[in-house]
Amino acid sequence: MAHIDYYFSTLSPYAYLAGTRMEEVAAKHGATITYKPLDIMSLFGRTGGTAPKDRHISRMEYRGIDLLRQSASLGMDFNLKPAHWPTNMAPSSYALIAAQNAGGGDMGKAVHALLRAVWVEEKDIAEDSVIKACLEEAGFDSSLADSGLLEGAETYGRNLEEASQPVSSARRSTSRMMVHGSGAKTALQTLMRIWRPRPNPSRAHTYT
Repeated sequence: MAHIDYYFSTLSPYAYLAGTRMEEVAAKHGATITYKPLDIMSLFGRTGGTAPKDRHISRMEYRGIDLLRQSASLGMDFNLKPAHWPTNMAPSSYALIAAQNAGGGDMGKAVHALLRAVWVEEKDIAEDSVIKACLEEAGFDSSLADSGLLEGAETYGRNLEEASQPVSSARRSTSRMMVHGSGAKTALQTLMRIWRPRPNPSRAHTYT
C-alpha cells in the first residue's frame, strides 16, 4: 500500500488552502497518511529560507496577492491578516500527534479545523479550548490535548529533523516532494494528476 508522510505547519496558509484534497486523493488510491506537524519557523533557518517577519516588503506584498488569488480561485474563505498569527504552534501540534497515536477520529478533518481556526475564524490555536474544540469536531476525545505531551514534544522535534534533511540523504526508496509557498497548489495538482499507488512512501512538505 502506498503511504504519504505529510510534513506541515499548523500555521501555514498554504496548508489551509490545500483543504482536504490530499486526503481525497489518498482515499481514492488506497494510500495511508502519517501527519507530521513541525516548527516551520525553525525549518526556515535550517533550509535557507527566511521567516515572514524578516522578508522584504515586496516579497510579503506578493505573498499576500498570491494567497488572496489562490483563496478566490478555490472558493475558500480566507483572512490575510488573522488576529492570532503567528502564535505558538507547539500545543496544537502535540495534540495532533496524540490524536494520531490514539486513533478514533478523522486526522485530516482535525488538521483542517485547526488551520481554518487560524485563517478564517480568528481563533488562537495556542489556546486549550480551541484545540479541544477542533479535536471534538474531528471525532477525537478532547482530553487528548492534555495527554502525551512529552512524546508529542519528542515527535515534534523529530519531525523537524526529518524535514531538514536534504533529498540526497533520504532513503533511496523514498520519493520526497518539497512544497514551498505558492508551489503548494501546483504540487498538489501534480500529485492528483500523476498519483499511482506504490509500495514506497511519498513525503509532502507544505511551507508557509
